[in-house]
Amino acid sequence: MVEKAPPDAPPPIQPKPEDLDFDLDGALKSVVTLQANIPEDAFTAPILGTERAGNGVVIAESGLILTIGYLITEAESVWVTDFAGRVVPAHALAYDQETGFGVVQALGKLELPALGLGAVKDAKIGDSVTVVGGGPRLTVGARIIGKQELAGHWEYLLDEAMFTAPAHPFWGGAGVIGQDGRLLGIGSLHVQHVTERGRQQDINMIVPIDLLPPILDDLLAYGRVNKPARPWLGVYSGESGGRIIVANVAARGPAAAAGLREGDIISAVRDSSIEGLADFYRKIWRCGPAGVEIPIEVVRDQRSFWLRIKSADRNSFLRKPRLQ
Repeated sequence: MVEKAPPDAPPPIQPKPEDLDFDLDGALKSVVTLQANIPEDAFTAPILGTERAGNGVVIAESGLILTIGYLITEAESVWVTDFAGRVVPAHALAYDQETGFGVVQALGKLELPALGLGAVKDAKIGDSVTVVGGGPRLTVGARIIGKQELAGHWEYLLDEAMFTAPAHPFWGGAGVIGQDGRLLGIGSLHVQHVTERGRQQDINMIVPIDLLPPILDDLLAYGRVNKPARPWLGVYSGESGGRIIVANVAARGPAAAAGLREGDIISAVRDSSIEGLADFYRKIWRCGPAGVEIPIEVVRDQRSFWLRIKSADRNSFLRKPRLQ
């Protein structure tokens, strides 16, 4: 298993262990790198690729690892590398579509310490955090710069995501550690933020750890949260001037089957107008569980018409994890 080394974090943004209130070297032992291989015919392969690399954090001494789900979705094999360079196979246990968390179980003995879970609700904007992934050279001293709603173009919504800066260069699945040495979240995205002075700033979007405890038992027992799945359309959307514009549709998804096209404008769901991307998702999800038929008003070539899309469970399109 050979993986191209990610770029080092610039020395000015690497935290100094003596300035921290916790044992950084000890925390680093809980952070691993992951490499996943995905079949070429997997549903997510065209978008996410067949070879994915990132990070994970050991959250139980049994070798249970928390990561970001897109790294392991439909994985045929997963390999874990610890801080000392030792490589062991692992199994992708679960991927939660709503939070974005993924859970992996090491199949060999990791014998690594587990990092305790903190609480983002107790963290404040401006608090110092340490973002860890890829080893000591990729440790970034950062600050929480925001806690706010995030609507992703892939039918994803967090009521309160966490944002940190400066950005970590190997952010996927990176652990965000609070001032008390506990895990505050898992790195998901690299985005650009415009500051009050109009300058662009590279930042990371972090999935808050607070979302994990309510669902962890279900993920371990069932591989997903034990409740009816949300309706999924297979639409990749963007927001421009308050309008929801279709950027793409999943080739085998419900929206494509109903005739929705790239460039269409979605203006209403069930006779209710849409006020932004987050509102669009909430109105879709309020229609009922996966499988419900959802009427959507579409504007195309300056003409308005309705499509009835029979929604689906997104997980039904994905390959199930296979124990190695």
